[in-house]
Amino acid sequence: MNRKQDETVPSEKIHIALFISALRKGGSERVLVNLAEYLKNQGVQVTVVTQYKGKGEYELSPDIKRVFSEITEEETSKSRAVNFVRRFRKLRRIWKDENPDVILSFIGKNNLMALLTSSFLNIPVVISVRGEPRAEYASGLMRFLARTYFAKAAGVVLQTKEAFSFFPDRIRKKAVILKNPLNPSFIRERFEGERELCIHAVGRMDANKNHEMILRAFSGLAEDFPGARLVIYGNGECREPLLKLAGQMGLSERVSLPGAVTDVADKIYKSSAFVLSSFSEGMPNTLIEAMCMGLPVISTDCPCGGPAELIQDGVNGFLIPPGDTDALERRLRILLSDREKADEMGRNAARLLEEYLPEHVDREWMEYLISRRKKK
Repeated sequence: MNRKQDETVPSEKIHIALFISALRKGGSERVLVNLAEYLKNQGVQVTVVTQYKGKGEYELSPDIKRVFSEITEEETSKSRAVNFVRRFRKLRRIWKDENPDVILSFIGKNNLMALLTSSFLNIPVVISVRGEPRAEYASGLMRFLARTYFAKAAGVVLQTKEAFSFFPDRIRKKAVILKNPLNPSFIRERFEGERELCIHAVGRMDANKNHEMILRAFSGLAEDFPGARLVIYGNGECREPLLKLAGQMGLSERVSLPGAVTDVADKIYKSSAFVLSSFSEGMPNTLIEAMCMGLPVISTDCPCGGPAELIQDGVNGFLIPPGDTDALERRLRILLSDREKADEMGRNAARLLEEYLPEHVDREWMEYLISRRKKK
């Protein structure tokens, strides 16, 4: 272990468990996998606990242990109550068997389950709220539990300053903001050549991401920019409806929805504009990645304030109201027609890179988790 590691990792072996539903390709899952790899490389024993294995998952190194907490088909009952009890017991048994020094849980119900199943086991739990809390805990019961039971956590990781307002003081006092580490493939010099006349977006194709707004904005300017194209990467239930809508607009030859790809950074590197169109986000990884590469960006100013913490409107990107197609079309026209303005904004956006370098951000996560570990 090198000197830099010695400064952070105690001489005794540290065991950290990371808990999430699955490792399917998404922003939160990528953060967890990147963190797991970093911790492992720093000499930390890492166990990743997921409910199940999904399709097209991120891969883990062979020396990172993975455990599944979902009950098997043979264990499944016709009673939902019985199934819940069995899931509860299985996850609790995993914590007993693995006995980590600290558990880090990601997203929604997982945070509550991690706290409940580890009760009285003397294992500290750090929970991470990844999205806008009011959306992540949408029902009255879930909001009540989040605002009360999270007080049992050893630590609470939030994405934005605005997210603090969801919680009472006793939880705010133990909450911190930790940045999302940048995917290393996005660490590169800004492209300074002739950019492709192409608008890009990346994300799961669901109603919240509102990719339809991008398509409608593009249809409004397509005639004035005959060489322009729109490419949206990602999968989801809205992909087929979007393809159908593009056909109805007569844009099938200029709109591409290739699905999920592994080389996103290469695909969007020379983009003329990157758009995030969500109604709600935490701290969006795709926006961070696009800005760190120096792309001209447009984002909705959506709760819980992540894009607004990244973008100074008109300086290093554009902010628009969620759902405002006309505003998106106007901003896209600027980026496609005023190359000098677009390049200036892109260069300003690229200054974000230094803040999100993984060696800095992952280290902050590791130091925080180690500070929360159980006392021996």
